[in-house]
Amino acid sequence: MVIQSNMSSKAIVHVWENTADTFKKFNVPISEISLDALVNNSVLPALLAELNTVVGSSGATCIEGG
Repeated sequence: MVIQSNMSSKAIVHVWENTADTFKKFNVPISEISLDALVNNSVLPALLAELNTVVGSSGATCIEGG
């Protein structure tokens, strides 16, 4: 699964505990609000890239709809 902007930081940390440090690094609170509503658009791509690197996900590791 690829971490996406419509997910909340709370849900992400619940599934992948090791992402908590990345949220701290980017000063993103653990919240039920989706990342696209919580994080500045200029920072969001870098945050998503680092989160996906931390959990070992990429478009190549996932299938559409799964």
